[in-house]
Amino acid sequence: MTIRTNLVQTVAFSLVAMTVGASSAYAADDGSDFPKQQPIKLIVGYPAGGSTDLNGRLLGKALAERLGQTVVVENLGGAGGAIAAQKVVNEPANGYSLLVGAVNEVVIAQLVNPSVKYDGLKDFTAIGLIGSQPLLLAASKDSKIGGMDDYINMTKQGDSASYNFGSSGVGTALHLTGEMINTATKAEVQHIPYRGVSPLVTDMLSGQLDFGVFGLSSGLPHVQSGAISAIGITSDERSSIAPDIPALSENPIFKDLNVSLWFGLFGPANMPEAVVAKLKTALNDVVQDQAFQEEYKRTGGTVISNPVNMKEFLQQEQATYKQAVQQANIGR
Repeated sequence: MTIRTNLVQTVAFSLVAMTVGASSAYAADDGSDFPKQQPIKLIVGYPAGGSTDLNGRLLGKALAERLGQTVVVENLGGAGGAIAAQKVVNEPANGYSLLVGAVNEVVIAQLVNPSVKYDGLKDFTAIGLIGSQPLLLAASKDSKIGGMDDYINMTKQGDSASYNFGSSGVGTALHLTGEMINTATKAEVQHIPYRGVSPLVTDMLSGQLDFGVFGLSSGLPHVQSGAISAIGITSDERSSIAPDIPALSENPIFKDLNVSLWFGLFGPANMPEAVVAKLKTALNDVVQDQAFQEEYKRTGGTVISNPVNMKEFLQQEQATYKQAVQQANIGR
């Protein structure tokens, strides 16, 4: 009798334990306990010091305050951000590994790089946009190009192929912008890809590179220090943070050039709705915060605080850059 009673109690205890365990597992799977389990990783596809890295660090700090969890930025450069993007696609879809992504790795990479296997529109959960900024065309001191007029005159002299420009990689928005500038000026300035801003600037300072295309936030400090010379930015008007730098569109040659670099937060596909909802709420709180907006503005960017239909937005961006890739003849 005692043995039977103990057996019944043991079985009952086991069932309770299994039920509790199942409930805990379900809570973890459905994301209801997010983000209590572990720190969140924001993966950035470029070395420290670039525009995407800056977005990651500003956002990471702000998200940590709102989610009550540590947020760590991990830099994983290479292939114009595609290596980091692929890593996030392969991560568990639990919200603890996220991509601070730009147009390069989310939209353009799959158009130009045969080794890219992910689909930026299907293989990510698009949480939302952070902000955008114009691109900056700058010249090294050794190039003897002091501004937009000098640059245009250089292209008219017929020896533009002896000059070169650097970007963050083949097929990136920075590269394509350089090719758009070539098209507008009917020039043949040669493209040289880099893995990040730091080596690009190093070669400009040493005179090995004539021009560079940057996100404004990563190029502006070097302009302000006098290390490189600004030629112009790609927006349709001057930036309030750098009013002395002309918009390229001020010259009729560049009247149709209006390009911006945007940044967003993405996770792997099929994330739990509860996790996505928490991240969207936190991101929305961040971009609506006036202090964050002011800090972001000081870097040369503009926070995107209005709601955006991410599916439609990404489809439009893909169509735009598909055309640019075809014009530059660098597609798959």
